[in-house]
Amino acid sequence: MSKQALPVVDPQAEACCSPIATRPLDADEAEAVAPMFKALGDPVRLRLMSMIASAPEVCVCDLTPAFELSGPTISHHLRVLREAGLVDAERRGTWVWYRVRPAAFRQLGVLLHIPARSDETVA
Repeated sequence: MSKQALPVVDPQAEACCSPIATRPLDADEAEAVAPMFKALGDPVRLRLMSMIASAPEVCVCDLTPAFELSGPTISHHLRVLREAGLVDAERRGTWVWYRVRPAAFRQLGVLLHIPARSDETVA
């Protein structure tokens, strides 16, 4: 896996793009959302994201035991999710609590939205 750092996403940024089904992304739009997809492209980070998103907030103390990985490795993956703008973190005493950034997922949802066609049947 590459040791290349992901760029930090501006958490105040507005949705960058219209749905990919309406028009192709330009280079700047692709550059803006690629860090989020890259962060979610790792199975450990995807599982961590799922655990964080399934609760209002989650303590790192509850995340670490779910993996057969060292604490520093889990911390690295959580940092990647933070830098990609997908989660917020707050230190409380000795523990860090994580919560999802809904605006980031709304942005990805808008981007990935493909409207149903009239010739499609719902199973």
